[in-house]
Amino acid sequence: VQLQASGGGLVQAGGSLRLSCAASGRTFSGYVMGWFRQALGKEREFVAAISIGSPVYGDSVKGRFTISRDNDKNTVYLQVDSLKPEDTAVYYCAARLTTVINRSASQYRYWGPGTQVTVSS
Repeated sequence: VQLQASGGGLVQAGGSLRLSCAASGRTFSGYVMGWFRQALGKEREFVAAISIGSPVYGDSVKGRFTISRDNDKNTVYLQVDSLKPEDTAVYYCAARLTTVINRSASQYRYWGPGTQVTVSS
């Protein structure tokens, strides 16, 4: 199983990006797929996750980020808007074989290598 994230980059504050994470090796349709991020020197932080019900968002991104998925493509997306310098981090996609969303990184079995998002002020 592989998760491959893409779409990161350098943007100015207030800008937007669309991150993608394509899964291969098995389908995650109906299971949890999510995004975490890790800034330099900080712990990995829950950003958002989606399963069969409503998405769940971390408090710091609620209202600015939107997670979605395309089950046919086995892909999850993260639309990141109104970016702030404090959003600068490596963004990781993750998946777990359950329908229950969990905010703890330790509960996710599958991880991608991450994509860097840098927001300049």
